[in-house]
Amino acid sequence: MKMFGRMMSCCVALLLTFSSVSAVRKLNSIADLRSVGFGQSVPEYSLRLLHWFATTVHFDNNNIILLTFDPNRGDYGSHRYRNDEELLDPLPRGYRYYTVGNIYQDASLELPDYVIEESNRARIIIRVRQQNAVQTIDQVYITQHYETYEDRGTDYDPQHTYRVTTCLLRVLRKFSLHLDNINSLALRNRVHDSQLSEIRNMWGDLACVGLLLFIVIPEKYSSHKRNNRRQPAPRNNTQSHVVVNIPESREHKAFVSPERYNSTLHSTSQDNNTCVCCFCVVGWLIMTMMILELVTWWCLDVKQRR
Repeated sequence: MKMFGRMMSCCVALLLTFSSVSAVRKLNSIADLRSVGFGQSVPEYSLRLLHWFATTVHFDNNNIILLTFDPNRGDYGSHRYRNDEELLDPLPRGYRYYTVGNIYQDASLELPDYVIEESNRARIIIRVRQQNAVQTIDQVYITQHYETYEDRGTDYDPQHTYRVTTCLLRVLRKFSLHLDNINSLALRNRVHDSQLSEIRNMWGDLACVGLLLFIVIPEKYSSHKRNNRRQPAPRNNTQSHVVVNIPESREHKAFVSPERYNSTLHSTSQDNNTCVCCFCVVGWLIMTMMILELVTWWCLDVKQRR
């Protein structure tokens, strides 16, 4: 009977382990950003906020993210996040969650104008560790509040909460706020010089931000006006894709061809299906073990009664 109790405890622990595996999807590349749907289900403001964050924090030689502002002081609309709705995993000892991006909060340091839009739904959540007067970040999330009509208060929407990897943050840092930097993002034949010139004319000193938005939300920024800018020239009937060649790092390639992009999405779907199958197999094994244990226990009980 004690063995059965131990088996039940192990089974419950395994089930809790698999169910507690974060359901939050990871974003690891520009292709992942494109697949999320910024400008549609996810507000464009989220992408601007994420770009700002990537270019604001620092990375040390060990690829550790160093916090460059004080969230306890309310910098950039930040404050402590207690995870009351259990959106994220429980905090380890010595860590805290903070949210960043409330544009209506009085702050010592304010978000730049290109980040601030009418929407105030998007937030960045960071997991911070304080050690020897140095604050480091080991997890970064992009999320958003529910729509007001959903009547969910200030809760965050788990369906639009994503974990942003260090790899993607480093890619976004390449889109730094320097006009000359847009030339270092070498463009292939699929981005015409006229399109690049138009982005420079539209965005000026924020040309790299415009290029990022043009890549991630091409359907919107192919014909989007900003500050009464002129409309782009009509496109041909043939569909054009944007491919950017950022210098390769040891971590990954920032951009891929359309064919490779579609293949990546397909493989991601396969990985998800594989995970579901693995979970089903594990569940089946657990149930089989429980049944065998019950049969063994019943047999022993019958022998004892005899």
